[in-house]
Amino acid sequence: MSVFPATVLKMINGAHVIIYSTDAEADRAFFRDVLEYPSVDAGHGWLIFKLPPAELGVHPLGDGGTPTHELSFMCDDLDATMTELRARGIEFRGEPQNAGFGITVTVLLPGGVEAQLYEPRHATAI
Repeated sequence: MSVFPATVLKMINGAHVIIYSTDAEADRAFFRDVLEYPSVDAGHGWLIFKLPPAELGVHPLGDGGTPTHELSFMCDDLDATMTELRARGIEFRGEPQNAGFGITVTVLLPGGVEAQLYEPRHATAI
């Protein structure tokens, strides 16, 4: 059963994430070939990828902080996921860390973008 009123579900039916990259083609290949996310071609090879279910967290901004966005991928088993991604040529920055809310590691996308991969230790909305 949904926790959202039916009227909200009719108005908002999804979310669209944008990654700005110095090598968009390489990052598109990452999502297409490494993660094997299905996609549609929006025209001229501009791929729009289907993402797994998502959730949104809103965090307070500290004094003097700059508003920003962060992309995180959740998984059930961080070690197994890292092993599989390494076998597909993906690099990570550092080793997994206990961040309290989960075990995290930084994924390095080919175009220079960093994303977080984590195994949540909190209740999830999905």
